[in-house]
Amino acid sequence: MGAMDQTLRQALALAVKQAYDLDLEPNEIIIEIPKRKEQGDYSTNMAMKLTKTLRTKPVEIAQNIMNNLQSDSIEHVEIAGPGFLNFVMKKDEYARVIPTILELKENYGQLADNHIKVNLEYVSANPTGSLHLGHARGAAWGDSCARIMKKAGYDVTREYYVNDAGNQIGNLALSLWARYAQAHGQEAEIGEDGYLGADVKEKAEQLAKEYPNQLLEPTKENLDFFRKEGIAFELDKIKEDLDRFRVHFDVWTSEQALRDAKKVDEALKQLGDNGYTYEKDGALWFRTTDFNDDKDRVLRKQDGSLTYLVPDIAYHDDKYRRGFDMLVNFFGADHHGYIPRLKASMSALHHDPDKLNVDIIQMVRLVSNGEEVKMSKRLGNATTINDLMDLVGVDAARYFFSARALDTHLDFDLDLAVSKTNENPVYYAQYAHARICSILKQTEGYSTPTDFKDLTHEKEIDLLKTLQEYPSVIEQTARTRQVHRISHYIQNLAAKFHSFYGACKVNDPQNPELSAQRIALLQAVQIVLADALSLIGVSAPESM
Repeated sequence: MGAMDQTLRQALALAVKQAYDLDLEPNEIIIEIPKRKEQGDYSTNMAMKLTKTLRTKPVEIAQNIMNNLQSDSIEHVEIAGPGFLNFVMKKDEYARVIPTILELKENYGQLADNHIKVNLEYVSANPTGSLHLGHARGAAWGDSCARIMKKAGYDVTREYYVNDAGNQIGNLALSLWARYAQAHGQEAEIGEDGYLGADVKEKAEQLAKEYPNQLLEPTKENLDFFRKEGIAFELDKIKEDLDRFRVHFDVWTSEQALRDAKKVDEALKQLGDNGYTYEKDGALWFRTTDFNDDKDRVLRKQDGSLTYLVPDIAYHDDKYRRGFDMLVNFFGADHHGYIPRLKASMSALHHDPDKLNVDIIQMVRLVSNGEEVKMSKRLGNATTINDLMDLVGVDAARYFFSARALDTHLDFDLDLAVSKTNENPVYYAQYAHARICSILKQTEGYSTPTDFKDLTHEKEIDLLKTLQEYPSVIEQTARTRQVHRISHYIQNLAAKFHSFYGACKVNDPQNPELSAQRIALLQAVQIVLADALSLIGVSAPESM
């Protein structure tokens, strides 16, 4: 892997094995960079973590670990406070990362296949209109998560669940038909639950030209036609918007296809066969209280129609049957209460509910000039994903959505997103990359050095340590699905570069050896910075 902290983890795990005959996974050992430089390069609280297991004082555990520690990379280790281990690493060890990065290029940080099959489902907006800001946040986060997990060695499938059945699709068909009739000069009510967007009207007018006077009666056959046309039209728009947003899916699963394949009926029957359904008041109920839900849930209503939970049960049953080791759904905040009954349904179908993970996407407010921009998707005056890309560009949109934890509310500051200042994080990061590219063009001709013994300046060490962290950041980000860790890493790396460049002269004809080493260091920074940006779907411009 080439990361210094990983080397340290492995040495500590071996020391614990020798001291206590206890097996630890290196990745379970927490290594941190102390806030104060006098505390060393790295620190671990593992001795305190092991106190309960070993029933020994943490200082004594730390001493035994230190006595059994063997590593050529460590210059000095000491015990601090109640049992912290602080490490000072040999300075020439850090620079070993440079030839590794220059050799591997964008493959630096790529972890070995872990043979874990993961299904990531995100966006999954109804095909009844354009994607809005909430969808954009889920799209950016889900796509970035997929990129990061693939980099970390996971076998990732990116999936979009198309809700192309149900009342909202029926309302879309009626809206399209009404606009079609209006295009022929007839009066037709769209209705309170209809879709008033300009896109629906334009599509209806197009159909009126293609099929003049042929579909004026709202018969079942005609409405089926408008349903199919409406779904195809809206889904094509969604795919175009996502493509522009640099978001792509491996699988598009249709709810209607699940219904047509009788998978919804099969899931419902299986729940009954397993003893988790019962009839009451003319409805079919799911006994979710058996799984600690606060009340049982209706599956089939008195009128014979199914609640929206039923096709979702069938869909998730289908995903389990496809053999994934982990399922991850990114749900809007309004679906938080939906999670327990979904997990209950998987348990009732004899699936492992712990394989199903749900991450909640909190709300987004678009703020311009200090004022919130209101959204209303159904009425057609929403702030769409396309509007956002037109306003701030794809890079800023992707960066801003990935920079804030998903479970926190986000005020998307338009004014900041378009500003060309260091306060704008995407500008700050991209400018660092462009600046490095410019420096490298001006310093062509230096050969790559064979050693980097002269890179001992404090700012050089800071940069090297940050480069060393990259593989571990990827591993931790993939494991926790906390995409904003990558954005924070980008900001940190960019800041370390700017600080280095302000303190160290790169192109010094009086010292060609040091210049060559510093140029190689910048080449490594450029590679990692570009790769990290790509993980969150942001470009790395060579000039700005």
